[in-house]
Amino acid sequence: MLNPLLTAVSRYLDQHAGQAGIAQTPVPGLTTIRSLAPSGLQHAISRPLVCLVLQGTKEVTIGTETLEFNAGDSLLITADVPTVSQITRASRTAPYLSLVLDLDLAIVSELALQMGEGSGADGLPVRSAPTDAEVADAALRLMRLLDRPEAVPVLHTQLVRELHYWLLAGRHGAAIRRLGWPDGHAERVTRAVAAIREGYAGPLRVDELASIAGMSSSSFRHYFREVTSLSPLQFQKQLRLIEARRMMMSEGATASTAAFAVGYESVSQFTREYGRMFGQPPARDSRALKARAGEPA
Repeated sequence: MLNPLLTAVSRYLDQHAGQAGIAQTPVPGLTTIRSLAPSGLQHAISRPLVCLVLQGTKEVTIGTETLEFNAGDSLLITADVPTVSQITRASRTAPYLSLVLDLDLAIVSELALQMGEGSGADGLPVRSAPTDAEVADAALRLMRLLDRPEAVPVLHTQLVRELHYWLLAGRHGAAIRRLGWPDGHAERVTRAVAAIREGYAGPLRVDELASIAGMSSSSFRHYFREVTSLSPLQFQKQLRLIEARRMMMSEGATASTAAFAVGYESVSQFTREYGRMFGQPPARDSRALKARAGEPA
C-alpha cells in the first residue's frame, strides 16, 4: 500500500510544494514533505504527530538516542519533546518524501474512552515502527480525497478519525492513548504546553501553568519534566531560540530584532544561549543556513 501512497504524495507535492518542499493540505494537520538533498540539523520542539516515511531516510535524536527511519517506517512522537532531526538520504532522482499528521488530542481522547486503556506503555516519547497496512490504506484514501476538493470538508473528518483509530489499535497505541486519557498526567501537561506555546515571548509563571494543569507547583514541575524531558523554563527557552532562528532564516530578521521579538531583554544573553543550542553564534548560523539553502547571505 506504500507504493500507491508514495505516488499520491509525490503527485500532490508536484502540484503544491513551496520552495522549501512543504505542502500543507486542506486537511488540518496533514502535511506533505519533500527534500531533494540531505538536510542540515533541524531543531524543534515537536508536537505529537505521526510521520509516514515513504522514500529516503531520516534520523531523529532525542537526548542521547538516535533513531533512523527508512521508507515504510512510521515515526511516532507522543509528547511535546525537543528533537534534532536530519534527512540523511535524498536526491533529485529519489527525493525524501513523507506524510505528516498532527495527532488530534480530542480524537485520541474520544477513541481512548471507547477502546479502553489498553496494555501499559513505556515512557519513550519518540518511537519507530513499520507502517501498518491499515494506517497506510487510510492515509491513501485521505490523499485521494484531496483530488475532490468539494468532498474534503464533508469527508475528511471521518478519514482522519479512522487513521487515528488504526494508530491507537497498533503496537504503540497505548502510548498514544496516554495523550488523551482524561485527567491523565500527559493530558494535563499538554494543557500547560499549549499555554507556553501561545505566550512563549512573555514571562513564565509556573504557578499559573500549574493551575492550568490542575496540579500543585511541585507535582507540575515533576510531571512536566517527565513528559517533555525539560523544565518549563527550558521548554520556553528552546521555543524562543527555535522561533528566533526561523525569523532570521525566513524573514531576514537580524539577531537583535529576533532576540527582542521572542522575549529576550539582552542580546548578549540571547547570543550565548543561541550558540549553546545551535553550535555557533546567530549571525554565523544564519549565513550557513542560507548558504545551504542556496540563498544570498
